[in-house]
Amino acid sequence: MTRLKIEISVPESHVEAVVDALHTAGAGRVGTYARCSSGWRVTGSWQPLPGARPYDGEVGVVQYGEERRVESFCDTEQARAVLEAVRAAHPYEEPVIHFLPLYEP
Repeated sequence: MTRLKIEISVPESHVEAVVDALHTAGAGRVGTYARCSSGWRVTGSWQPLPGARPYDGEVGVVQYGEERRVESFCDTEQARAVLEAVRAAHPYEEPVIHFLPLYEP
């Protein structure tokens, strides 16, 4: 069974909702522990292009904002459900959600 590391950039105002969605979908289980994740503050940058409907900022202007990088993990079979749950809870039009395969010898 392949495990995946999940990385998500989330505005501070939505961290709890996204973390709840992530774990409700089955991510973050280690043995007899649930809701395992980590996070730290980062500064994100983005420039909404014409046609965008930004959560924060305005089209054509480079923006900078405080975000939290949330990390957890899931089994490959859970990835689709985790992705859909996080997208539903995330306020961004195009949230940054990475799934990275983990090497487990």
